[in-house]
Amino acid sequence: MAMFVHIAAAARVPRIRRSGISRVRKALGSFPGGVFVVPVVPNFFLTHQWVRELRRGNAGPLVGVYARIPDGERVWVGHYGREHQWTSAAEAVALFTTGRDLLGWEVVVPRRIAAGELHQIRRLPQVVGWRYLPGAHGRKPCGCDFCQRGQYGARRLRVEYNRQWTGPNDEQ
Repeated sequence: MAMFVHIAAAARVPRIRRSGISRVRKALGSFPGGVFVVPVVPNFFLTHQWVRELRRGNAGPLVGVYARIPDGERVWVGHYGREHQWTSAAEAVALFTTGRDLLGWEVVVPRRIAAGELHQIRRLPQVVGWRYLPGAHGRKPCGCDFCQRGQYGARRLRVEYNRQWTGPNDEQ
């Protein structure tokens, strides 16, 4: 059986222990709906790459919920925002151990994960992984109003962004 980790809010741990991980997202378009997970591989950073990005929009600490999924079960695998494919859980783990450029990849189990399938729940370091998108380090963030919605330092970013997009003759 393949081991996967689901990143969840620490406040939900009692509920998860009692009834498992319920369906997190509903089906929409080509997305089948289900629970987002990442295979557990020897590379700790790769396994827990989503922690820092998910931490940005979450109040409180996050935990890793480890679960065993049968090897032959179909899962949906791919890079966030790109084309996904259906594979078995064992093939998803193999992809994560042998593939290249795996930052931003995700696996979706198209059902809830029962409490009996849970293996362990652990506290995780809250600064593991990438923010915004893989490879964003060293690139300036977008300063538009949509991307900077009330976050720390957003005002300064928006002023700089507007100055960049308006020429000297445009200012009134």
